[in-house]
Amino acid sequence: MSTPHLQGKKGDYAPTVLMPGDPLRAKFIAETFLENAVCVNEIRGMLGFTGTYKGVPVSVQGSGMGMPSIGIYSYELFHEFDVQRIIRIGTAGAIAPEVQLRDVILGQAACTNSAFADQYRLPGTYAPIASFSLLSAAAEIAKKQGLSVRVGNILSSDTFYDDANSLAEWRKMHVLGIEMEAAALYMNAARAGKEALCICTVSDCPLEGKFTTAEERQTGFTAMMQLALETVASL
Repeated sequence: MSTPHLQGKKGDYAPTVLMPGDPLRAKFIAETFLENAVCVNEIRGMLGFTGTYKGVPVSVQGSGMGMPSIGIYSYELFHEFDVQRIIRIGTAGAIAPEVQLRDVILGQAACTNSAFADQYRLPGTYAPIASFSLLSAAAEIAKKQGLSVRVGNILSSDTFYDDANSLAEWRKMHVLGIEMEAAALYMNAARAGKEALCICTVSDCPLEGKFTTAEERQTGFTAMMQLALETVASL
């Protein structure tokens, strides 16, 4: 049964879904790394594919930008398509001074300026965290690959153009990087009793004025993609 945003039926998505923000990155991953990949979603151009990697079923589905967008897609995947885990593979801006362009970050937890958690009516402040099993598996695989990764806190922001210019304040708390999706993904996973992890490649250093190109963001961050796929294959 399809949903308002995803076509198809249960079984069209694998138990594990990789979720880049850019649907063209999803297409690139499917065509480059997956075997027997088939397109399972084209609604709104938010492309999704299912195939296998080293014999393990895996899907890759674009999420769009921001917590409302990934909130919709991850909710429908968790609740309507029986997806068990989602690994976001996205881009981030560096905040901590030691984080540089093209570094890979594993988001252990996700601070946020979003009101996404208000829906749960909690009597306090919720701390969105990654699945420890996915996080530890990815960290161990990165070590075996000789890939240096940074593990720690990230910031999921509702604003890309921040009038308050607040990144320097988050730097004081040693937040590694800023992106726009992980906190909502982690909360949806927690509420559904499922697993989630955010792996990001640093695409820009906004405090230093350094940036990568749109083409590199779409097809160039293969170390992150392969780390996510190897993590899936290890499960």
